Formats: sequence, C-alpha cells, structure tokens
Amino acid sequence: MLKTYLDQTGEFVHLINAPVRIVSLVPSQTELLSALGLDNEVVGITKFCVHPKQWYLSKTRIGGTKTPNIEKILRLKPDLILANKEENNREDILKLRQHLPVWVSDIHNLEDAIQMIHFVGLMTNKSLSAESITKKIKLERDRLKTEENQDKPLRVCYLIWKKPYMSIGSDTFIHDMIAQLGWQNVFEHKLRYPITDLEEIISLHPDRILLSSEPYPFKEIDIAAFKPIHGLLVDGECFSWYGSRLTHSFSYFRNLKALICSA
Repeated sequence: MLKTYLDQTGEFVHLINAPVRIVSLVPSQTELLSALGLDNEVVGITKFCVHPKQWYLSKTRIGGTKTPNIEKILRLKPDLILANKEENNREDILKLRQHLPVWVSDIHNLEDAIQMIHFVGLMTNKSLSAESITKKIKLERDRLKTEENQDKPLRVCYLIWKKPYMSIGSDTFIHDMIAQLGWQNVFEHKLRYPITDLEEIISLHPDRILLSSEPYPFKEIDIAAFKPIHGLLVDGECFSWYGSRLTHSFSYFRNLKALICSA
C-alpha cells in the first residue's frame, strides 16, 4: 500500500512499504536511525557519521554531506534516503530525487527536531521507539527549565570556526539550544553563521565565549585569545546534533550551567 509523507521542506515522499534499505546523508539522523534499532536497514552513511562507532567502521560510506557519491548511493539501491536542507546540497538532493525517495529535514529549533524524529519513526515503522525518544527529550528539557535560572541571562558568544571566527545567528538550531538554556546569544541580531573578529566579539560584551568542539575543534590553547572574557570549551554535538543525541544534551546543559555558576 502506497503511503505519502510530507517532509520538512514541503515535498511529498512516497513509500510502498517501510524501507528496508536506508541511506543517511546526515550524521545526527544516522545516530537517530541507530537509536531506533535500524541496524540491518541502514546500508549507507557519510564519512562524518561517526556515531555509532560500529556503523562508522562497518557501513558503506558514500562520501561527505556536501560531496556524496551519487553513483555509489544508487548502487546501494536504497528505498529511502534521509537528507537535510542545510547540511546537504540542493543539487544533490534533486539528482537523487530523480531516482529515489528522499525525505529532507529542515531544523531550526527543538520542535522541528522533535517533529523530524516523529516522522522518521513513522516512515520506518518505529513509531513507538521514536515516541520514547521524544518523550525523554521533553522530560529532560522540562527538568532543565524547572531548575533555578540566573536573575540575569548569561550573554554568550558561541563560536563554530576559527580563521575567520564564525558564530551563530538567530535562525539556527544552536541559537535555540542556547535559548533553551535561558542564555542570550550576543549574535542574535544576525542570521545564519556570521563572520566576526575579536574586536567585534569584545564590543558585544559577552559573559562567556563558548568554543565548540565542532565543526572546528577548538582546544584549550584557543581560550587565551579572549582574555579577560572567560572562555569555555563545549561539546558541539550536544548543541548542534538534532536527533537522538538530544536525549543526552539537556543533562549536559545542566552540568554546564552548574560548572559556570561555580566558577
């Protein structure tokens, strides 16, 4: 029986049955597929899909998120491809759609992520597992929100890149994660991933500089550049991965808040 699903970009995806051969072009969605118990179904992942480690070592890698090998994907004969509007190129998605069903996520905030998990569970006949994941995410989020917040929101500058420095604007998933913490993003007046420099960062008077572990792997030595502003290395996966990783993110955020409060 043909079933039709609407993806998060407004495109319809038609599936005859629950997919038995899946290719994922998005690391955080690959991790979600593992959490849903789809070990046998997933046949292809990107070279950046490092979680779970066993999949990274054993699954067929089809290139990068921006540089997928289209021919290699077609040879795998998937009956569903999972992609993302931001992480994958539109041209690649259009090429793949000429041959195969491609469901594309478009994640700007936590609610988008929860909706994505719901639909992936629905398409793969794993709705109960998906519901368990989203329930845990919501419980962890609510637990974070019920804890006592600071009287004044912490103003933070979150950096994702060096040479040049790049931060995050108000239309990004990371911005929403910062808001979930009850903090203020000093680049909320900008969109996407603004390029900046040390002078501009200092002029915005952040209370903390958050140096992400990805996509640029900031190290302890990078903190010194921002003195006297306090810098802190943070787990980029907890801030930017929007799949099942979110079941761990909010406990990490609680620990992060406690660490800053005790400093």
